[in-house]
Amino acid sequence: MAIVTPRLGAEAKKFLDANLDIVSVQVIWTDMCGVIRGKVLRRDEVIPAWNDGRFIPISALVLDVTGQDVPETGLVFDEGDRDLILWPVPGTFVRVPWLEEPTAQYTAHVHDLDGVPHYADPRNALQRIVKRFKEELGMNPVGAVELEFYLMDRKSAFEGVPASPKALVNEHRPKHHQAYHLQDTDDFAPFFKDLYAFCEIQDLPAKTLISEYGPGQMEIVLRHRTDILDACDEGIMLKRLIKATAEKHGLCATFMAKPYADWTGSGMHIHVSLEDENGQNLFAAEDPTTNELLLNAIGGLKTTMAESMLIFAPNANSYRRFRRSSYAPVAATWGINNRTVALRVPAGSANSCRIEHRPSGADANPYLVMGAILAGMHYGITEKIDPGAPITGNGYERRAKHIPGNWFEAIDAFFRASILKDYFGKEFVDTFATVKEVEADRFFAEPTVRDFEWYLRTV
Repeated sequence: MAIVTPRLGAEAKKFLDANLDIVSVQVIWTDMCGVIRGKVLRRDEVIPAWNDGRFIPISALVLDVTGQDVPETGLVFDEGDRDLILWPVPGTFVRVPWLEEPTAQYTAHVHDLDGVPHYADPRNALQRIVKRFKEELGMNPVGAVELEFYLMDRKSAFEGVPASPKALVNEHRPKHHQAYHLQDTDDFAPFFKDLYAFCEIQDLPAKTLISEYGPGQMEIVLRHRTDILDACDEGIMLKRLIKATAEKHGLCATFMAKPYADWTGSGMHIHVSLEDENGQNLFAAEDPTTNELLLNAIGGLKTTMAESMLIFAPNANSYRRFRRSSYAPVAATWGINNRTVALRVPAGSANSCRIEHRPSGADANPYLVMGAILAGMHYGITEKIDPGAPITGNGYERRAKHIPGNWFEAIDAFFRASILKDYFGKEFVDTFATVKEVEADRFFAEPTVRDFEWYLRTV
C-alpha cells in the first residue's frame, strides 16, 4: 500500500533554522484515555518525520490508562499490530522550556497508510464533528478550556497518601477551604512565575489564575479560540506544562477528578459558543431565554448527557467527584448564572453569551469532551430540542433527567449510545467503550487497602 504523506518539511526546517540549539524533538499525541504519549527524535530525524511521517503500532491507540494493551478492541493482534503513521499538526512546533537539553515538541495525529485519518484518534474524531458544523450548519464552534488541578507534596503523593504541599516561599502548608485566597497563590509564586513564562515560550494563552476551594487546588483559564482544535491542543499542552513545572519545583500536580475524600474535586469546564462566517456570536442575547439557537443547543446537551458521561467521567476515580452541594453537577440541568447546574449560561454582556459545560472532570480527554459537547449541540439544533425552563436556586434540590452515577453504568450507556454513534461513528464508540470496560475489569480485580480495612475481620 502506498504511504500518503503531507510533505510539511518546510515548516520543520524553518523552525529548526530559527532554533539552532535544538538537539531533540518530542512528537506528542493523545490516546483515547487522554494520556499524552510520544516519541523522541534527534534533530536530523525531524524534517524526514515532517515529510514522510513516523510509524506507530495500531495497538498504541487502544492502550488503557496504565498503558496496557486492550486486545478485546480488535485493534491489536487481530490487526497484526500493524503500523499507522503520525502526521504533524501544522503550527504546533514549540520549544520545551523545562528540560535541560534544548528540546522542542510538536503535536501529531494518526492516519492510516493511505492517508485516511484513523477513527480511534481522539483529535481526528473531534475534527470530523467540527467539520459537520461548518458544512451542514455554516457555523464555527469557538471555545476555551478551564482546568482545575491540585498541587501536592510530591513524596506523599507518590506513596499514595497525598497531602497538601508546603508553600514555596515559607513554611505554611494549606489545610482549609480558602477559595480565591490570594495568599495561596502568593505562597506558590515561584511555580506560577515559571509556569506563565513557559506558557509564553509555548504561546499558550494562559490567563486568569484562581486559588480554588481545596487546599493546594488551583485553576488556570485559557483564552477562547476561534479554532476549537487549537483550544483542545492547548488544553493538552497546558496539562503537560503544569505537571512538568510542578516537578521542577519539587511538587506534584494532579488532574485526578477526586484526589481527596474530604476536599472538592477538580473539573474541566468548557466554554463554547457558535459564530457565523463573519465571526459574530450566534448565541448573543441580553436574555438567553430568547435565543432559540442557544436553547436548542442546550436541549441537545441535556438529551445526550447520559450517553456522554463515559467521556466526561472516564475513570473509576471520576465518579467520586459527583456529590450533592459539591459544585459538580449530578443531573442534566441548565440555568443562567447558576453554578449548581450542569449547563450554565454565565453572567456577562450580550455578545459574550455562551454555554459553560460543567460535568467533565479534569481527568477527561479534552478532544473527546469537546466532541461530545459539539455532538449534543449539533443534535439539539438540527432537531430543535426544547431544554425546558432554566433552573433557579439550588439545582441539587431539583429532580431532573438521570445521568449515570457510576463507571459501569456509564460504560453501558456509552455502548448503547444512539446519538453519539452518528457523530463519533460506531467503530469509535465500540472501541472506546471496550477499552474502558476492560480497564474497569482490571481495576476492580485487584483488592485494595480498603478491602482489608472493611472486610478482613468483619465477614
